[in-house]
Amino acid sequence: MNDNASIGSGFAAATQPITEHTVIRTDTEGLAVGTIRLTVDGQEFPVYYARPAGQDKLPVMIVVSEIFGVHEHIADVVRRFAKQGYLAVAPELFVRQGDPSTLPDMATIMAQIIRKVPDAQVMGDIDACVAWAEANGGDVDRLGINGFCWGGRITWLYAAHNPRVTAAVAWYGKLVADPNPPGQPHHPIDIAPTLTVPVLGLYGARDTGIPVATVERMTAALGEGTSDSAIVVYPDAGHAFYADYRPSYNAKDARDGFARALAWFREHGAG
Repeated sequence: MNDNASIGSGFAAATQPITEHTVIRTDTEGLAVGTIRLTVDGQEFPVYYARPAGQDKLPVMIVVSEIFGVHEHIADVVRRFAKQGYLAVAPELFVRQGDPSTLPDMATIMAQIIRKVPDAQVMGDIDACVAWAEANGGDVDRLGINGFCWGGRITWLYAAHNPRVTAAVAWYGKLVADPNPPGQPHHPIDIAPTLTVPVLGLYGARDTGIPVATVERMTAALGEGTSDSAIVVYPDAGHAFYADYRPSYNAKDARDGFARALAWFREHGAG
């Protein structure tokens, strides 16, 4: 099913202010793109996908959005991975709680939607995406997951949830929280010592919402385990430095981060 109109409908409204001239546009030449709909526990949700046209046995990449859902920037990231040879998918994970594009600001999105999204629900929806990919030309022995902000936190947790994940990259995902919202019992710092999947964390030293001290705590906790995970901190980057539609975008560090991500997935067998 191809339903591109459902992707990005609230993009500008949910993410103002945006910086139009920094937006990267990835074309669909050589790609098959569209939206499929999966159902978990009676709830249907859309999943945007892109893949090299006519190819099979592709490595699989799950792309997990920020709090704004699967708007055009996230769809573009899916296409970026598809251009690298992946069957890439981005599920809309908030459909049970609401539509972020209808809300006026980040604080309202957090209060009315994000804090009400149970981690178990998210894990189940991503599991369904992996199963769909496996049934539709994806090689889940080469399974990667890449997430931003809220999706960065989910990336850490999904790597712990699903041992089939080959490698993961978490961009500026929150590592600790106090208190934990209902339905969100664990955070990356909790699972770090027992993590087995190699995760690359990409963080900004100027991120006021994720203090460097918490990144250092996470690094120490990872050192207690055996996952071969690593964290890179960019001295001049703040939060959302990869988000090329926002003023926070740092082109230099974004390019370096994406190059590191691709190399990480290749190095660990997910490319």
